[in-house]
Amino acid sequence: MDDPSGSGSDFEAQMKSLKRKKKSVAMPGPQLPKRPRQNAAVRASSSHSRSSIPSQQQQHSRGTSRQASQGISAGDLYEAVCSGKSAMVTVVDEWLDSYKESRKEGLLVLVNFIVQCCGCKGVVNREMLDNKQNAEIISMLTQEFNEHSAIYPLCTPGPQLKRFKAGLCEFARVLVRSCQNSLIYDEFLFPSLLALLTGLSDSQVRAFRHTSTLLVLKLMTGLVEVAVAVSVQLQNTQHLHDTTCSSTRQVRGQNVESRVCFLTCMFQRLENREELSSLMNSVFRGVFVHRYRDRVPEIRVACIEGLGTWLKTAPEDFLNDGCLKYLGWTLHDKQSPVRLVCVRALQGLYQEKEFIGRLELFTNRFRERMLSMALDKDPDVAVEVLHLLFLIHRNTEEGLPEEDIGNIYTLVYASHRGLASAAALFLYKKMQSLIVANQVNFLQVLVSFHIETQFHDHWAYLVDGLWSVAGSELKDWEAMTASLLQETDAENGFSDEEEGTLIELMICAVRQAAEATPPAGRSQGKKSLSTKEKKIQAQDRRRITTHFIPLLPQLVAKFSADVEKVGLLLMLPLYFDLEMYSSSGRLEKYLDLLLSQICGIVKKHTKAAVLEACARLASALCSDRYTFSSRAHLAFGQLLDGLTDCFNAYLNDLLQATADEDEVYSAATALKRVAAFSSAKDLTGWKLLDPCMQLLKHSMESIGVDKELVVAALKCAALHLMWAKLHVVNSKPAQAELERLKREVRSFCKVCQTCLSQDQAEVRDQAFELLCDLLVIYSETSVRSEPALQMLAHKPSDSLRFMLATFVVDYVFTGPNDVELTDEDDANMKITVLRKKRNQLAGYCKLVIYGVLDLSAVTNVLKHYNKYYGDFGDIIKETLSKTKLISPEQSAKTVCLTLQQMFSEMLLEEYSSEDLAEIRDLAKRLAMSFGIVLQPVSKLLVTLHMDGIRFALRCADEEEEEEEEQRPNLAFFEILSEFSSKVLQQDRNQLAAFLVAECPAAALPCPSVRIYRGSLAARSSSRQREAGEAGGRRSKAASSRSTPAAKRSRATAQDTVSSGSRASWLDSSIHSNLPTPAFTSTVQRQPGEQVTPDPQEGTVRGSGSAELGSDDEFSGFRMRKVKPRKRPLSSSSHSIHTADEQELDSHITRLSLIEEANAKEGEGEAEIEEFHSDSDQDAEYSLPSTRHTSPNFLDKLFQ
Repeated sequence: MDDPSGSGSDFEAQMKSLKRKKKSVAMPGPQLPKRPRQNAAVRASSSHSRSSIPSQQQQHSRGTSRQASQGISAGDLYEAVCSGKSAMVTVVDEWLDSYKESRKEGLLVLVNFIVQCCGCKGVVNREMLDNKQNAEIISMLTQEFNEHSAIYPLCTPGPQLKRFKAGLCEFARVLVRSCQNSLIYDEFLFPSLLALLTGLSDSQVRAFRHTSTLLVLKLMTGLVEVAVAVSVQLQNTQHLHDTTCSSTRQVRGQNVESRVCFLTCMFQRLENREELSSLMNSVFRGVFVHRYRDRVPEIRVACIEGLGTWLKTAPEDFLNDGCLKYLGWTLHDKQSPVRLVCVRALQGLYQEKEFIGRLELFTNRFRERMLSMALDKDPDVAVEVLHLLFLIHRNTEEGLPEEDIGNIYTLVYASHRGLASAAALFLYKKMQSLIVANQVNFLQVLVSFHIETQFHDHWAYLVDGLWSVAGSELKDWEAMTASLLQETDAENGFSDEEEGTLIELMICAVRQAAEATPPAGRSQGKKSLSTKEKKIQAQDRRRITTHFIPLLPQLVAKFSADVEKVGLLLMLPLYFDLEMYSSSGRLEKYLDLLLSQICGIVKKHTKAAVLEACARLASALCSDRYTFSSRAHLAFGQLLDGLTDCFNAYLNDLLQATADEDEVYSAATALKRVAAFSSAKDLTGWKLLDPCMQLLKHSMESIGVDKELVVAALKCAALHLMWAKLHVVNSKPAQAELERLKREVRSFCKVCQTCLSQDQAEVRDQAFELLCDLLVIYSETSVRSEPALQMLAHKPSDSLRFMLATFVVDYVFTGPNDVELTDEDDANMKITVLRKKRNQLAGYCKLVIYGVLDLSAVTNVLKHYNKYYGDFGDIIKETLSKTKLISPEQSAKTVCLTLQQMFSEMLLEEYSSEDLAEIRDLAKRLAMSFGIVLQPVSKLLVTLHMDGIRFALRCADEEEEEEEEQRPNLAFFEILSEFSSKVLQQDRNQLAAFLVAECPAAALPCPSVRIYRGSLAARSSSRQREAGEAGGRRSKAASSRSTPAAKRSRATAQDTVSSGSRASWLDSSIHSNLPTPAFTSTVQRQPGEQVTPDPQEGTVRGSGSAELGSDDEFSGFRMRKVKPRKRPLSSSSHSIHTADEQELDSHITRLSLIEEANAKEGEGEAEIEEFHSDSDQDAEYSLPSTRHTSPNFLDKLFQ
């Protein structure tokens, strides 16, 4: 049999229905012995071969109408598939009845059904079926296809796609199953059907190619299942015959009769097996070997999915290096869905331990690629790759080397939850081996791992990653508390650092069990918990409460002196079922003990973290939901009374400047503790506003006031005003009370304004942050819905607006070198400073968004958008989008005003081309904020351009308007040109006319003006050029439509010209799509484009037989990228292609997936380079740190 892959066109099987003998075609893998045959019934024909359907009397019959024999129609089949009809067996049986009455009519119905599934409106009639070749029928159907619509059933959006695809696959499965004992071997139905589908799969129309490929692959899957069943029947028959002959002694006549029956049965099944092998071989070589590298990702997905099923279903035929290499090559595919289905196919193979020996060569060859895919840019692919690697590591004898999987351990900290859970499988297995080898417990290994990796701020990520595989160990609260309560120097005890790490682990595990949600920043597939998960969560919460209520006072008492540890321990009650304190009398004593301990900790510590933890816990215990809240109110009320008395005792001395250092320290610490509680509890009843305001006014007039005292006073006063606003909103206050509150707000804002000019950074930063929050709370927007409270709206003065803007410019937009850090400061300090700056910038932007400041105030932020994009880009981008919602026109004017201010500032100094380029880069980034849907923002862009044109043409001296030298802003046109790409064509003409009308004739030749005019005219001229090229391509396409594909390949291959210009936008535009595969006859036509097949297509495709039959399947393999060499062109061929087509063709990279390393290079032959996939770059998930763990550090922990 000739190799079908070398024909370069559709595959047609010529059948002789009266002769059943066939020539067996070798399938990959072991084959049954072949008998000599006289004629080959199945041959791979070229594009000019005759149709596989014999000619009979000609009838004109439409496929969608009922047949004369009242059989089922193509429309009925299509409706059953589209509707997802469950009784598909009945539909297929009805069609089989009509087929048995008339084979030609039944086949015609099936052909028209396939055409209709492709979305084609054409119909195949009896005359076409009898007298025309398959290639001619497909050509006629192509002309009937709707060229203006790219939608066909298999790409219909919505649930219809899933239903139609499932119905079509089910139809193919039921068809093969219904014909497995008879019609598969009638030498008419399936050879004819596969011949047509193979031809359609080679079509240039995507709908034909996609639908036919999917259908033929599903038919192939059914044939593989039938072939496996026939092979099993052969084995059973042979086994039964051998058993009968050995167990019984029969007379000679009966022996001969039994032997004849056995040989007849074996002959029939061997013939059936050879028939199936021939059909499967034709599909594999005629469809799969070409379509697995198709341009359309969905087709490649279908091919690899089918191959994975065949490998697992019929390993004797397919599980060999000749078929596995296709999976290995597809691991380099640039489309993530293709890589995903390839990895899942490999998972199905590595799950079967009996396949491991056959996969050894594949594992060695592609192990490096699979390991690199653990960092795939698609996290879903990376998750499946880790599951695949775990199967390889678990089921193979040697497993994966430790140096290969060492970096997988740290993926438990990845932001993608599925990836972290998959990496946890490796880590948990490694930890289990260390526990057995070193006689240590799980907690010791886990704490050592976390300390070694130095991801100290990401315990929550580690616990969440391990939760699915080590949940029982992480919920072993008894072991955790026992380890913490034992002495530090005890044998096998924890060190001080390890105790702190274990406490953090315990808190994260408690939070995970009590809330059953991933930590912040880690994605979650589903948001709501199921009923079972909610039940488990409630049980875990009760168990946590029951265990920790008696032990928490002991833990707090032991670690009360350690700031970090006690701060973590005070977070535990937040995850309790606090109602249990009052449900049992024996637990109330633990509540009293806890309240006393909290009060003691507040009196002992002054660190903000500990005080805030105590304040949060106090707020939770004082909640009115609990019956014991009165006891908590009493305890904390007494604490606050003592603190306020302490502060008031030193107030007079502080105001008179007679307090010594100890008194100042005592007052400062007392006020600091009160301020911490003010953030979580309403303390307006203690009336601390007046004392704090007196202290603040005194500090503004004096020098050397303690900064901690001022910061605490600022915080207490601001929180008092915020609680007061909440009171007046929830009640009906008197007019006098509102006026008093307004005076207090105005007075506090004046104090904060004075603090903004202080040299002390702590005071200055605290005043700015509190001022931003207070202005938002007392803004006009906050009281708009309350007419009675509108008098509370406070507008900042002009001087305050100026000082806020100055603070942002001077103290937020400063580089890392501008921040004063000592030698002892490290990266954590820099992160803290950056976090503080982000909070300050967010506070300023909130003033703009909530209407406290005008939109023009955002110019102070937009100026730094490009320079500080890495630190504040997300905040500025969100602010800019909010301003567009508030006032789109004013937002556009603000963008233009920002650039005008920067340009004016540049003119005041000596500037260079780099300064202008910096402003242009900012303009380019701001232009991107207008999006890609330009119709809604067209008026805004016109307004921006008109403002920019007026600014650029502004004269320095109004009396000398005609002189170009007196127009210093003309260079602004270069900046304005960055927005021209966003303007619609009709608006471009309007702006061009406006420019000519406003610009003096003397300024028109200026280079900047010419650049701007060229940017406005670029789009229209490019459209005219594209229209001319499209017309040339259409005329060329019309002339080549009647030319066969193979000839057209040779005729047009010489038209390709290399060019080196415009590489940047070409590379970026085609980087994400898989290029057109080399050496295939199918190239999808784009609207208005002429297909240019590969010049090597006709010769290389002929090597398809060698592709399957190579002895060493992986020895010559290498992923390749084809670069066409420059060749001399005739004048006629050079005139066909325009310059743009030449540039585009030179940058299209084609993926070649054939393994012949000894191919001869002739004239014009392609150069082959090593192909490097970028699928593992630019991962969408991120790790908390760039530090990588050494692969064998876990082994060294306990040596």
